[in-house]
Amino acid sequence: MVKRSLQASSIGIQQAKKAFARKGWTQENLAAEVNLKTRQPIWRFFSGRPIERHTFMEICSVLELNWREIAADPPAEFSVPGEIAEASVLDIDALVEQVRSQRQDKIQDQCGILQLLDISHPVGIDDIYIDVNILEEIASQQWLEISDLQNIGREEFDRFGLGEIDQKQIPGIDAVEKYSKLRVLGKPGVGKTTFLQHLAIQCNRGAFAAHQLPVFITLRNFAEESRVSGEFNLLNYIHQEFLTSKISDPSVIETLLQAGRVLLLLDGMDEVINQDSNAVLKEIRRFSDKYHKNQFVASCRTAAQKLRLRGFTDVEIAPFTSEQIIAFAQKWFVAFTKTNTQDGQAQSVEFIQKLDLAENWQFRQLVVIPLFLHLACWVFHRQEKFPTKRTDFYKQGLDLLLGKWDEARGIERDDVYRGFLLPQKLKFLSQIAATTFEEGQYFFEQRVIEQYNW
Repeated sequence: MVKRSLQASSIGIQQAKKAFARKGWTQENLAAEVNLKTRQPIWRFFSGRPIERHTFMEICSVLELNWREIAADPPAEFSVPGEIAEASVLDIDALVEQVRSQRQDKIQDQCGILQLLDISHPVGIDDIYIDVNILEEIASQQWLEISDLQNIGREEFDRFGLGEIDQKQIPGIDAVEKYSKLRVLGKPGVGKTTFLQHLAIQCNRGAFAAHQLPVFITLRNFAEESRVSGEFNLLNYIHQEFLTSKISDPSVIETLLQAGRVLLLLDGMDEVINQDSNAVLKEIRRFSDKYHKNQFVASCRTAAQKLRLRGFTDVEIAPFTSEQIIAFAQKWFVAFTKTNTQDGQAQSVEFIQKLDLAENWQFRQLVVIPLFLHLACWVFHRQEKFPTKRTDFYKQGLDLLLGKWDEARGIERDDVYRGFLLPQKLKFLSQIAATTFEEGQYFFEQRVIEQYNW
């Protein structure tokens, strides 16, 4: 069994001190880089005293040193169950397969099922997932004047709001393969989390990025646990995650990261509360710089894109096309009708036929967003028709966006309007809509609304 602590040899200490001097840091600086609460482990490291193994390796990594060359009597083997070969002759491909086999069930449990709104039972991701498309040109970053927007016709509205977009799109998988550091933006309910879960499952099966190991991290969970421990450290967090799969040796993680064999999926940048966001962003930047050989995919709401990551390319999930809407409906009714496949397919055909009617074009504008498409399928399944009063459907959609969607997933966001309840929000938005509609202001600047006295 590999020992859990390491200490530097006398020659290693000399090499470490030279590297430390080149950095021009104090021991406090180095402790901060390693995300330590105190500098005591740093002092022990330079004194040749034993410290925790993962801390020893992290210090060496920050100082750009090979920890095996610094350690006194470094261990030669990994303590991963399954008799992995000695590190000096380790086949990295074999290590990836070994760790993947040990983490197979955990990834499947973590990412393989979805709990959709108002559905009492989970559904397998394969039963409902539709491949998403990516926009490399982000709509919200286009510079447009209010006057330009006021004069557009209905057929042009789709380019700026809801509806299908006449813009070059690429498959989501292609975007991940194209960019080693990718940040996926999107509106609420567009499928950002599901896309990352799909990537994890496909990688877990070896169907995508077969040379890599998927690691899926919900950033709000990482932030909450880090706040409690007082240490925002992704390496330690992943180590704790690996422990649940009986992988106890931190050198396994370090080896995979140094070799660029990890697909790190960071979900929900916008779901981290303000008091933690800076620490989380700093750690992601530090980690992605240090282990730059790996594949990184982060997700974030478009509205929170100011939370930028250096070196990451921003793309946006596109609204569903007609083909994707049809494919989703076919899967949805088969998965949730609790009848046979033939009946589910028949109901999906009826759903699409009625959705295509001219009288239902408003619904068509909404269901390009997967969350609203799910809602439309659910309402149609229960009533066998679309609501006669469209305002009822719109209200359900607003309820989703203003709280129910976050509540269903246990997300608490920062809210400058504490105690501002949903009925009050709906009344406030209704007042804005009524006032601007009467004045013909379908598009307006924030400062204009702030001038109203309600």
